[in-house]
Amino acid sequence: MSVTTSDTGSAAEPYVRFQHVTKRFPGNGRRGTLTAIRDVSLEIARGEIFGVIGHSGAGKSTLVRLINGLETPSEGRVHVGPHEITALSERGRRGVRRDIGMIFQQFNLFQSRTVAGNVAYPLKVAGVGKADRDRRVARLLDFVGLLDRAHDHPEQLSGGQKQRVGIARALATEPSLLLADEATSALDPETTGEVLALLRRINRELGVTIVIITHELDVIRSVADRVAVLDGGQLVESGSLYEVFAHPRTEAAARFVGTTLRDRPSAATLARLRRAHSGRLVTFRVRDRTGFQTALAATFLRHEVAAEIVFGGISELQDRPVGSLTFELTGPPGAVDASLEALRADGVEPAEED
Repeated sequence: MSVTTSDTGSAAEPYVRFQHVTKRFPGNGRRGTLTAIRDVSLEIARGEIFGVIGHSGAGKSTLVRLINGLETPSEGRVHVGPHEITALSERGRRGVRRDIGMIFQQFNLFQSRTVAGNVAYPLKVAGVGKADRDRRVARLLDFVGLLDRAHDHPEQLSGGQKQRVGIARALATEPSLLLADEATSALDPETTGEVLALLRRINRELGVTIVIITHELDVIRSVADRVAVLDGGQLVESGSLYEVFAHPRTEAAARFVGTTLRDRPSAATLARLRRAHSGRLVTFRVRDRTGFQTALAATFLRHEVAAEIVFGGISELQDRPVGSLTFELTGPPGAVDASLEALRADGVEPAEED
């Protein structure tokens, strides 16, 4: 089966590779076999922040468990770094997992251990000596801004502080890859922003490859370099963050983008706009080119078409404009059609036309 992608990877060295991966789970009772991941081929570059988005049940968490070897594909292969993890024994997979840090939605902290004790735990399991362990814990807690809370217990911390402890613990073994599975879903927007800023800093300063699994498109929008969209276990689109947001090629991706940008009128809003405006309603995606709106205005003026913006919005993504504008167009007979044909000839295709 083929999938729609806006690119197939990055120029950087691939660090995680899925090759035609399918994962099935046996059913029970009246439920038949469940296919959680279906024929997914995907590359994640070393050193990037890669986002995986999808609704509940899309297969996101299964994807994570395939990366860290907690699940084995029914078909296909998964590579992490130099290892084909699907070909390793459980002992070999444990070795690969030592180079993978995990950040969880519900923090998964030991309530009986202090902040420092939680961060030290994976180091103790790995056999790191106490002196080295203490030095590394202090350095990590300073990095995440919690050195002064080292002797507190988790119940004394806010949700954001607990997640920062979880991040410090995930970094304790100095992993090359960090998996964040719905890591901000339990946090308020302000705290989410702080955690995402910390993840960007980890990626920038430590060079850690980060995979963020989430249903929150605003999270992906603010931090990811590239993104993949899962729908019903299938990879329906992947590419640079800007391309997927600005020019989604599939209906599933367009739905996700619409929930975040909110720049296109819903069916109910469009009906209200039709009642309020007698002219023709036409929506254009904002183009990433200098003078785009000026060119629109000049074309309408040349054809004696009056253009009023009645809906839309423009924001910035990776330092480039993204969004759409809905116009009410009115003019002499044939003028609106002529202006739209002129825009099409210039490569500007309306995204939606009444």
